[in-house]
Amino acid sequence: RQADGRKVLRSSIREFLCSEAMFHLGIPTTRAGTCVTSDSKVVRDIFYDGNPKNERCTVVLRIASTFIRFGSFEIFKPPDEYTGRKGPSVNRNDIRIQMLDYVISTFYPEIQEAYSDNTIQRNAAFFKEITKRTARLVAEWQCVGFCHGVLNTDNMSIVGLTIDYGPFGFLDRYDPEHICNGSDNTGRYAYNKQPEICKWNLGKLAEALVPELPLEISELILEEEYDAEFEKHYLQKMRKKLGLIQLELEEDSKLVSELLETMHLTGGDFTNIFYSLSSFSVDCDPSELEDFLEKLTSQCASVEELKVAFKPQMDPRQLSMMLMLAQSNPQLFALIGTKANINKELERIEQFSKLQQLAAADLLSRNKSHWKEWLEKYRVRLQKEVESVSDADTWNTEHVKIMNSNNPKYILRNYIAQNAIEAAEKGDFSEVRNVLKLLENPFQEADVFREVKEDEEEEGATATASAACAEETRSRLSYCSKPPLWASELCVT
Repeated sequence: RQADGRKVLRSSIREFLCSEAMFHLGIPTTRAGTCVTSDSKVVRDIFYDGNPKNERCTVVLRIASTFIRFGSFEIFKPPDEYTGRKGPSVNRNDIRIQMLDYVISTFYPEIQEAYSDNTIQRNAAFFKEITKRTARLVAEWQCVGFCHGVLNTDNMSIVGLTIDYGPFGFLDRYDPEHICNGSDNTGRYAYNKQPEICKWNLGKLAEALVPELPLEISELILEEEYDAEFEKHYLQKMRKKLGLIQLELEEDSKLVSELLETMHLTGGDFTNIFYSLSSFSVDCDPSELEDFLEKLTSQCASVEELKVAFKPQMDPRQLSMMLMLAQSNPQLFALIGTKANINKELERIEQFSKLQQLAAADLLSRNKSHWKEWLEKYRVRLQKEVESVSDADTWNTEHVKIMNSNNPKYILRNYIAQNAIEAAEKGDFSEVRNVLKLLENPFQEADVFREVKEDEEEEGATATASAACAEETRSRLSYCSKPPLWASELCVT
């Protein structure tokens, strides 16, 4: 951060683990080859709050077919009309042509071959392909609850990979407006904004390709292809997550949105709710339904968790001053604060006030009612699947298999990464290795992971590692459970 070129252990472990986790989830990504640390130290102000500390210098070896990004083409940007800032290679269209030729011929050879005699058509075909790849990529992120954190043009791969793991995070309690980056004050890169911001970045790439690809061509491609490809891929993936393997009905989109709304209303854990649904039976009796409702509501936020989530973040006097300023001097208010942030804080205060009066039993009853209503719609939809096949047992087996291969049991939750980091900073890397093994089998049950670990121990782990494994065995359930309350205090910037 002081232009010293040094990366630290904390961020290196997060990048290493998450890039591997994404690969094993089946999501296009750069890979991690090695993570090497040292005793050399560098000063870092982790939260940019004036409290620096010494951290161990570390190197991550990242692997990808290329690290060229959308932003790589912005080195040709003409001077900005307001700031005068320009790209270092402005007016060097010869270099832009070389870069385009290299990218397309090397990473999109089929396009190069198909349009070798027409450069404009070739470049248009390339832009169409990267548009569709990007749309599919962000659809995959949304379906596992992955938040990137900093989706600027320099963090967008020219071949459609997830690249540059910084302040990322996976959703725990489902909140469509979740912001994983503690320094993203405006929510520009919030979970529900990711599809929109990736489309915006493609627009910036389109601008950077002029004159080799006229803007009227690229803008038309973007409008025609991006949203349609995203929605198609997202719904296909969501159907698999819900086990809708036989029919594709128009009503499926509404069923998905109503599921997410129910998850939001009840504070449901995104990963665990989806994982639980594979055990829902289309013909369950009332007692089985009650048992399933207990299972689902156990994955919803408790009153204590909601109080932490909706705890007001602004000092009351500060909020009062901001509200007065918004009325008396709107121009000044616009410079130092946003209306959206103030409204969000007011909503948070209202929710927090209501939670003070809410009993746990009332919350449970309310959550069960919400889930019962949605499950009835889900049961009706599953019944249509069953009625369309000749063998219900075969359908059910395949239905569960598809769900279990599309709904991970394990993701890299922030608190899991934090536990591994804290151990590593004390010189114990066994937890990093444990978590890596776990994430290599995200769809497997815990006993599979246990078998892997037992095999490793037989191969001669050290006494220290064995002790760490014993401790890990005692806490393994937490790997697939909702995060502990202390995890809500974690901040990644």
